Amino acid sequence: MTSSSQSPVAFLANNPVVSGLSDAYTAFQDRRAKLGLSNPGSVENVAREVQRDALASGVMFSGLRAEISKVFCLNPLFQVSHQFAMGERLQPYTFAAMYGSSKVFAQGNVDNEGSLQGRFHYRWGQSAHITKAQMNITGEATQDMTQLEHEYTGSDFTASVKTLNPSVLDGGFTGIVIAQYLQSVTPKLALGLEAFWQRAGLTQPPNAAVSYFARYKSGDWVATAQMQAMGGLQATYWRRLSERVQAGVETTLSLSAGGGMMGGPMQKEGITTFGAKYDFRMSTFRAQIDTKGKLSCLLEKRVAAPVSMTFAAEVDHVTQQAKIGVGINLEATSEDFQEQQEAQGVQAGPNVPF
Repeated sequence: MTSSSQSPVAFLANNPVVSGLSDAYTAFQDRRAKLGLSNPGSVENVAREVQRDALASGVMFSGLRAEISKVFCLNPLFQVSHQFAMGERLQPYTFAAMYGSSKVFAQGNVDNEGSLQGRFHYRWGQSAHITKAQMNITGEATQDMTQLEHEYTGSDFTASVKTLNPSVLDGGFTGIVIAQYLQSVTPKLALGLEAFWQRAGLTQPPNAAVSYFARYKSGDWVATAQMQAMGGLQATYWRRLSERVQAGVETTLSLSAGGGMMGGPMQKEGITTFGAKYDFRMSTFRAQIDTKGKLSCLLEKRVAAPVSMTFAAEVDHVTQQAKIGVGINLEATSEDFQEQQEAQGVQAGPNVPF
C-alpha cells in the first residue's frame, strides 16, 4: 500500500462532491442566521392568540364547580387539587396532581368513575428535544387513548412526530401518525404543514392527507390561515387594542358530502366568531358572539389572595337555550411555600417543558 492511498472514510470526507455540498450548506446556514429569524411556535398553537386568549370557547362551562388546590413547593412545582362539580359534561369529583421541573412535567387526574388521564413530558438535558406521552383510560376499549410524541424546537422552526394508539399486535402497524413542521421564512411570516397517516385495521387501506398552515405576525397583530386536509379552511385575526384589551376573529369553512354519502353533492358550512378579552386589575372578562346566534361571556375575578370566582353564561338565540356556570377556586398554600415564594419574589418558576 502506497502512502498516497486513502481509506474509504478519508475519500468520502475529501470528495469534491461532498465538499461542495458542505460548503453550500454552510453558506445557507450563514444566510439563514443573518435573517434573525425567531421560533414561530408549533403547528398546534399557530392560532393560539385567538383560540386561547381572545375567545372564550376553550374555558366555557355550565353548572356548578368548586376546586380546592394546594401548592406544596414552587421549585420544583408540586400541586394537588380536588374538584367537585355538577353540570353538563362535568364529573362529580376529580382528583388531580401535578409535578413540574426544568426537565420533567407530569400531570394526572382520576374521577369518581375511575377514568384516568395522565401526561408526561421529559426534556433531554439542556437540548431542545422533548418527549411527550399522554394516556386516557376509561374502562371502555373504544375510548381508551395512548399518544406518544417527540418534539424538537429549533432556533427558527419546530418539528414534531406523534402517534395515536399505535399497535403491531395484529401482524402490522395500525394507528395514527402525524408529522408537523412550522418554519419561519421571514421575520414576520412562518409556513408549515401537517402530514396525517391512519390505518384503523389491517383489513382496511390506509388513509393519508396533508394540511397547510401560514402565520403572519406584525407588531400588535397576528393573522393565520389553515387549509385542512378534508377541504376545510380556517382563518384568524388577532389584535392587541391596548395594554389590557385584545380582540380576535375566527372564520371556519368546511366542505362535506351531502347526506354523508360519498360522491354526493358538496355542502358548505361556515361560522365566524368574534371575541374580546379585557384584563382588569383583579379580574378578566371574555365575551364572544358567532354568526349562528350564540353569545357567550365569562368573568374570572380574584376575590381575595387565595379565592377566585368564575361566572360563565351562554345564550343561543337560534335554539332559544341558555346556560350558566358558576365556579369557585380556593388555593391553599403551606407556610413553607409562602416563605419560598416570598424569598423568590417576582422570579419566575421552573422552565417546565409543556
